Amino acid sequence: MTTWNESDLMAIGAAEELDLESERGDGTLRAPVTMWVVRAGDRLYVRSVKGVEGPWYRGTRSRHRGRVAVGGVRADVTFHDADPGEYAGVDAAYRTKYGHYPSIVEHVLTETARASTLRLEPR
Repeated sequence: MTTWNESDLMAIGAAEELDLESERGDGTLRAPVTMWVVRAGDRLYVRSVKGVEGPWYRGTRSRHRGRVAVGGVRADVTFHDADPGEYAGVDAAYRTKYGHYPSIVEHVLTETARASTLRLEPR
């Protein structure tokens, strides 16, 4: 596993949203999708409100690779399925960061959304 450098970890973790592009089977990038991102410890995570049936999530399944961009940081990443043992920390990070959107944040805290939790690792 490759780790984030501290400045990228802080910048991405503090951002309200990031743009995520997943790689198609031929290596080209799909159109960017804007989404929430959270930091739990020294790791970054994203989730699909629609769970594993969400279109952008399904796009990550082709090659498990892509790119994220936020605030001056642009990074090539791999998408790793989070272990269920990571869900509680990710849930807490979503509540802390996005709790000021109470009617929206609850959608990323469902079992459906948890099943799509991806850990972003730099490559």
